[in-house]
Amino acid sequence: MSEQLTLPAEQRERAGKGASRELRRSGRVPAVIYGDKKTPLSVHVDEKSLAKMLSTGHFMNSVVMVDAGGKSHRTLPKDVQFHPVSSRPIHVDFLRIGEHSTVTVGVPVRFDNEEASPGLKRGGVLNIVRHELELTCDAAEIPGEIHIDLTGLDIGDSVHISQVKLPKGAKSTIEDRDFTICTLVAPSAMKSEESDSSTEAGDVPTVGDEDGEADGGNADEGGSEG
Repeated sequence: MSEQLTLPAEQRERAGKGASRELRRSGRVPAVIYGDKKTPLSVHVDEKSLAKMLSTGHFMNSVVMVDAGGKSHRTLPKDVQFHPVSSRPIHVDFLRIGEHSTVTVGVPVRFDNEEASPGLKRGGVLNIVRHELELTCDAAEIPGEIHIDLTGLDIGDSVHISQVKLPKGAKSTIEDRDFTICTLVAPSAMKSEESDSSTEAGDVPTVGDEDGEADGGNADEGGSEG
């Protein structure tokens, strides 16, 4: 299960671009807590603390307890805006959730037992179609990762969502198709060899009589003009 994080915050007394720029210059990041049929709460958080949480790679699918105004707010990060040049976080949206609310989260996929894959041993390449899965689950049971076992996977094989064992209570938001998560493909060198073999086995195109006749025809036409 994804860990629960705690992020201290302070309420924003002023709104607007000028106030936000001033906060950022002092190492703070403006944020808003909304949802759960309550009035949105404007806050600001420490940039270094936020950056540390972002670096874990699990921030967007973790429950974050935002402590502000003497109260702890149970939230789920919904959006982080970054500066286009410096990539520093400049604004965060937090969604209020109940302890057992049903939430939609993107959960990263982890591939295990690569050494037990015959295809990878032969030089095959793991083509990852989806690096994360969008799931609905209980807010108190958000998985940190989804593990996919590559044992026995050979070149040409693929893994679909129906083959993945999801945590209890979690389900994919995509239910109308059995989508692909990864495939094991042949390395480029192997593909080239197969392509060469196919060409040798087939008919080799040559310059036919029709081309020659066409050329001859052009020549005749040119001669007649002389």
